[in-house]
Amino acid sequence: MRDLILLRHAHAEPAQPGQSDADRPLSPRGQAEAEAAAQWLKSHNAKPTRVLCSPARRTRETLERVLEALGYTEVRYEPRIYDAAPGTLMAVLDEHADIDRVLMVGHNPGFEQVVALLHSGISGDARGMPTAGIARLSLPAGAALEPGIGTLTQFWWP
Repeated sequence: MRDLILLRHAHAEPAQPGQSDADRPLSPRGQAEAEAAAQWLKSHNAKPTRVLCSPARRTRETLERVLEALGYTEVRYEPRIYDAAPGTLMAVLDEHADIDRVLMVGHNPGFEQVVALLHSGISGDARGMPTAGIARLSLPAGAALEPGIGTLTQFWWP
């Protein structure tokens, strides 16, 4: 089985005038959320083999706190994760099907939709994924991702 962990970025500051959405930093609340997510991942032995992370500032800042707690591992910044639809997220994940535990750090609404799609087979079953929320799914080893193939084993948020 493969272990897929999706971590939505922690709470970010609103964009300032002239600031791009991708450059928004974590808020003080988001910093605390990211640290809580890091501790949850550590307490559940969820150190990934590979990390796929959106290049947005808030995802990178969230990931930095996670890796400080878990220890550093291979990180790939993947621009396709930013503002991605479930199909794009699944395509990115399929490119890493040979990895036993992947942590993907990204954004909603794509994350909540891909969790629902992988678990229930219907992306419209999405029920939300709070900031710094974590969804952990178990997937068959070597199988291409398709609707309903995964089992949601854990769901947590600060």
